[in-house]
Amino acid sequence: MCKGKIHRATVTEASLDYVGSITIDSLLMRESNILPYEMVQVTSLRNATRWKTYAIPAEGGSGKICLNGPPAHLFEPGDLVIILSLGDFEEHELKDLTARVVFVNEHNQITHFKEHPLFNEAGEVNWNAL
Repeated sequence: MCKGKIHRATVTEASLDYVGSITIDSLLMRESNILPYEMVQVTSLRNATRWKTYAIPAEGGSGKICLNGPPAHLFEPGDLVIILSLGDFEEHELKDLTARVVFVNEHNQITHFKEHPLFNEAGEVNWNAL
């Protein structure tokens, strides 16, 4: 299940000579429910490349989004990306699941966010979550 998302972030760096991962502004990580060293999926809007790696925090407020290691061949500064935080949940855990989508500007500063609870107040699947 998607538990968090950073929507249309701008890649600020791509560093081939690093051991791997994606470095993300820690404020963006916190607001999108991404934990340090959590596996995330990064998708490029430029070329539809999809990469899975782990997230490491950058200084909060820095706006940093850096693809490290092999994905530096696939993503470049200026690319727009979607960063998804995915989780495995037991069925009984889903009642408390609320996906959080963080929207950013061209400097990766938060403009707003939306929360999408899986279930509505009546306990039914929220089919109108958008």
